[in-house]
Amino acid sequence: MKVSVKVPATSANIGPGFDCLGLALPIYNTITIEETVLPGTGIEINLMSEGEEVIDEMIFDNIPRDENNIVYKAVEMLYNSIGQEPSELKINIQSQIPITRGLGSSAAVVVGGLIAANKLLGSPADETALLSLATEVEGHPDNVAPAILGGFVLASQEDDGSIVYRKLDWPEEWDITVCIPDFELSTNIARSVLPAEVPMQDAIYNAKHLAMLVHAVTTKDEKLMKTALHDKLHQPYREKLVPGMKEIMEAFKHEDGVLGCVLSGAGPAMLVISHKYDLDKIKSTVKDIWEGQSVKVDIRTLKVEQQGAVILD
Repeated sequence: MKVSVKVPATSANIGPGFDCLGLALPIYNTITIEETVLPGTGIEINLMSEGEEVIDEMIFDNIPRDENNIVYKAVEMLYNSIGQEPSELKINIQSQIPITRGLGSSAAVVVGGLIAANKLLGSPADETALLSLATEVEGHPDNVAPAILGGFVLASQEDDGSIVYRKLDWPEEWDITVCIPDFELSTNIARSVLPAEVPMQDAIYNAKHLAMLVHAVTTKDEKLMKTALHDKLHQPYREKLVPGMKEIMEAFKHEDGVLGCVLSGAGPAMLVISHKYDLDKIKSTVKDIWEGQSVKVDIRTLKVEQQGAVILD
């Protein structure tokens, strides 16, 4: 039996929503898991491009092709949760989502692997259980929740390990321009620059702005959203890791129609959120700033993907 699952990219944090907000974007990874019938064949893991050809090994040198692969680890966790061990498996990962850019590539493959394996097993795990397992692998639910649910999601892992989550309505008329530079930034490095403790006033600042953001989104309050997207918990520290980030944010700070500019997840990709604004101007501004620092950039204006992971026929 073989199961394929298509999973959207995700962008976490959205300014002040550090580790608790995320939204899905229409860029996809497809994970296919097949139980092989020949005993002793072991685990086979293939990385594929959109056109089905095997991706250049040099690009994915750090991705294990054995039991240490993050997809296999997630699958094994699901099997173990129902008292089983994984059988001989063939796992294909067809990738569109750029790796180490802050667009949830690892969350997508974890979610895809879990949902495919769950289908192979007869669907013993419900949505909440899959979200808990995915969070256990990823460490926090901000990417995996929108990867599973689609849309704009508020999620929190509580002290007892349970996941509290709600899907909110993102305004259809708000455009998201995703700016993806041609350099990588690993989540581990991006987290390493964050302080173990922050000033109380910074924590209060983010709590206020997160509340503003949720209200602005649910009421489509553009003026409030322009204030709400400011952050003091992660972006100021990561700024030094993303050349051009400060300049891009400053360029749109006082532009009517631009609601804000934020780092996508741990970066280095950035999101420019706008309404009735010249999208070509956004692209040219970002391109000029990054190319001035010898950085090439892929820029796409997208809508929030309302559908999460889906099992393909």
